[in-house]
Amino acid sequence: MRPPQRPDLVVGVGARRGVSVDEVTGLVGAALAGAGLTPGGVAELATVEAKADEPGLLAAAERLGVPLRGYGAETLAAVDVPNPSMAALTAVGTPGVAEAAALLAAGPGGELLVAKRVSEPGGGGPSRATCAIARRGPRDGHPQDGPPQDGRSRSGPCENGRRPAVACPDGAQ
Repeated sequence: MRPPQRPDLVVGVGARRGVSVDEVTGLVGAALAGAGLTPGGVAELATVEAKADEPGLLAAAERLGVPLRGYGAETLAAVDVPNPSMAALTAVGTPGVAEAAALLAAGPGGELLVAKRVSEPGGGGPSRATCAIARRGPRDGHPQDGPPQDGRSRSGPCENGRRPAVACPDGAQ
């Protein structure tokens, strides 16, 4: 019998201030399902550092039982993304948050599986979230385990090996 596969998916998430946990988790769930993936395959959420304290993102990471990792806008801006956004560039200083964060957190050899998707909130309100999904690159034939480049995790380990979202203002792990 093969050992269970370790989660190797990273979901990059962009968000406007005040995004709800339901909007984020609904978008992530739809993106995963649309690609034939499951929430159990998600290892972490990643976003721009300026939004890493957003309650809706922290709560989404907690619901999924994974950490939320933040990257500086300059680091994200250095990642070539297939769907750049002037809105993101104006708001946080990088032309891409969801795709860039997913690719950075996936590490070397990571693969973008789902390009940026935009939420469709009910009630006709504006979209407040985007997401993209990447698979971590191999490291010696196994999914990557350690922290990618300069990402700062907002979590701590727990007994089952997954990491719940717990805000760490200094970015400590």
